[in-house]
Amino acid sequence: MSSLITLLFAPSFLLLVHYFDFKKIVVFYILLSFSLLIYAFIKKKKLEDFILLGIYLIFLVIAYFFISIEAVKFISIFTAMAFFSLFAEATLHKKELILKLTNKFYKKELTQGEIVFLKKSDLYWACAIFIYMLLQTGIVFFASDVAWAFFSSAGWYIYFVVVLVVQIFYGKVYAIKMYS
Repeated sequence: MSSLITLLFAPSFLLLVHYFDFKKIVVFYILLSFSLLIYAFIKKKKLEDFILLGIYLIFLVIAYFFISIEAVKFISIFTAMAFFSLFAEATLHKKELILKLTNKFYKKELTQGEIVFLKKSDLYWACAIFIYMLLQTGIVFFASDVAWAFFSSAGWYIYFVVVLVVQIFYGKVYAIKMYS
């Protein structure tokens, strides 16, 4: 659910605000976010969905009162901050988040080298998300609304696919052999 929200939010918001009153669009998104929050609560969704929807609600309310698209743009920065803190905390407390996610979705038996590599991947992802957060901050402050809408929706998927490909390539070519 959170992936769909982040993919569609920025471009649809920008499109709607072009044709309709800003406050009405913000109220629509506040009601939509609140409805999705209730749905997530009833369906007992992941913590990630609650955090993301909470960020949306907070900044949409701020945008409503200050009539500011900049407040809406900050949603993407604070979403990135939430994910950064998740991976930073996993790194500091050695929670091995990437290894757990890999075990959940990758059904083959992992080699010892792959396990060691994946245990050390939380730091890589914390750094990648921090860089994304810096890029997003630059886009919010210095780029056009259209660039923000693209980078906040499809752009972050492209960024993370590239980061994932780099990690897989590095792991296959060098790291797993080194840890084996």
